[in-house]
Amino acid sequence: MRLCVCFVLLSIVLCASADRPAIVRAGQFVRDAAGGAWDMFRAYRDMREANYKGADKYFHARGNYDAAQRGPGGAWAARVISDARENWQSGVSGRGAEDTRADQEANRWGRSGGNPNRYRPAGLPRKY
Repeated sequence: MRLCVCFVLLSIVLCASADRPAIVRAGQFVRDAAGGAWDMFRAYRDMREANYKGADKYFHARGNYDAAQRGPGGAWAARVISDARENWQSGVSGRGAEDTRADQEANRWGRSGGNPNRYRPAGLPRKY
């Protein structure tokens, strides 16, 4: 029993003296990643709603840009989601490697902080 109490007290002391900022940073990364995933979903939802020819690359760049603005967790989520989507889509859509390459270019542009309006097609409603 005494040994168990000693382990519990030792654990409490170790946890209390642990590097709190690392725990806080990990929590922030997770929050950023969740927010980044939401940003990516919102861009996808807006793209589907707009249904505007030639706007695909703009929404790719915008989703990645918004997610990356949240921090490292958001940028990580944007990269994982973008890569997974392009890997899945390249085999299903039939649009080919060139379209996938162009989508990934727009994804990287947005994640690196580039202005998504570079890919904005003329006539796309201001709502987006």
